[in-house]
Amino acid sequence: MKRAPKHGIISSNCQEGRPRATEKKEFKTAATNRKARHEYYIEDSYEAGIELFGTEVKSIRAGTVNLKDSFCAVRDGELFVYHMHVSPYEKGNIFNRDPVRDRRLLMHRREIRKLNALVQRDGYTLIPLRVYFKNARVKLEIGLCRGKKNYDKRDAAAARDAKREIDRHIKERNR
Repeated sequence: MKRAPKHGIISSNCQEGRPRATEKKEFKTAATNRKARHEYYIEDSYEAGIELFGTEVKSIRAGTVNLKDSFCAVRDGELFVYHMHVSPYEKGNIFNRDPVRDRRLLMHRREIRKLNALVQRDGYTLIPLRVYFKNARVKLEIGLCRGKKNYDKRDAAAARDAKREIDRHIKERNR
């Protein structure tokens, strides 16, 4: 029987049922911003950590987070998310925080500078797309977005309806 190395990484040929170093990460989505896909063209997306308190994490685990009207902005060289509603945790009593407080996002400084330059220069905006758990950490997916005009939204709705109608006819024909 092989011995595990001292630094804690288990070799890939180990058959003892222990986790391997190359296993995929777990993703559990807590909330998505479906309105963002309707209102904006999403050019690029980024992953950011989020600074939370313990009762907020428990509340997010329970699925009581809303991203509907939230947005991100750079303030004093740091990235913040505004209007993200995390409902107070039921059993949190005095440890609960304000549900819509500004929360700091954790990204590398060069990424924050790059995003800030794009937002100021090219008319983009930063919109939170989803909140998810990556292993035990809460992560926020941020989209670099450009707003849609009303006629773009109508075109997208017409294309979606046409696709739905085509799929319906194909399904009826295959019966």
